Amino acid sequence: MAATLTTTPGAPSTSLQRLHHVEKRIVHTVELAGGVMEELAKAGGPRNEVVTVQCQEFMQAVKEIQTTLRDEIKSMCEYRPYEHCDYPARMAAEISVKKLDCVLGQIAAMQGTVAQYQSANP
Repeated sequence: MAATLTTTPGAPSTSLQRLHHVEKRIVHTVELAGGVMEELAKAGGPRNEVVTVQCQEFMQAVKEIQTTLRDEIKSMCEYRPYEHCDYPARMAAEISVKKLDCVLGQIAAMQGTVAQYQSANP
């Protein structure tokens, strides 16, 4: 079984596709372990070359699965869903507009107070 991660040449390999591939590799690895167990349980004794080949393939498959899962977990930790979101900037802008409205209202009230003071004291 080939250890390629893409399903078709030239197609992008998504995280879900890679995890689906790992799932298939895990099933294959369990089948390899079952084959070794069957070989060891034979009445005539196990064939050493068959056990050796299947054990080597099993170990290689386990290493590939570990590597792929480690890479997927690492990429999931690097994923930032709000990285390109403009929500914080929009909220900051709206808050700034509200603050400006409040300040403009206070300035208008101060101008009214100054006008009243000037009209009362000619």
